[in-house]
Amino acid sequence: VIRHYQKGEYVVRVDRVGSYELLGETIDDAAGEAFDKSAKLLGLPYPGGPHLARLAQGGDAQAFKLPRPLLHSGDLDFSFSGLKTAVLTQAKKLGAVISEKDKADLAASTQAAIVEVLVKKSLKALEQTGLKRLVVAGGVGANTLLREQLNAACSQRGIRVHYPELH
Repeated sequence: VIRHYQKGEYVVRVDRVGSYELLGETIDDAAGEAFDKSAKLLGLPYPGGPHLARLAQGGDAQAFKLPRPLLHSGDLDFSFSGLKTAVLTQAKKLGAVISEKDKADLAASTQAAIVEVLVKKSLKALEQTGLKRLVVAGGVGANTLLREQLNAACSQRGIRVHYPELH
């Protein structure tokens, strides 16, 4: 289960009701916060995640090289404060008035970085536990790119993925 709470993401093994094991968690800033704050830097309204994702559809995810925090840490913890800082730094480099193309590219690059970390950590958790079912919950789970990449990766591995209703 990847569950986004107010304070961050948690990767939890659930064997049955009342039997839970925390496998990983947010150590500073959550993915949802990275989406929202990055969107704000691009002048998008709150909550920023859905707006950033829409803007990203017209952008190039390879346009800006952004960090993938803790991607190769060997654990299942998350950290997105460095990514937020990298987006801020890039936005400042682009100047006071950012072109629509640069906004779309930065949005796409940001979304790609967040999604890559979430997908890789999810797959690592499934690999470590041997489980064949993944439950994604919370607002970030509505992200279309995240769903597409999790669906593709899990389908290849014979893993079932469950999401909450989008509404």
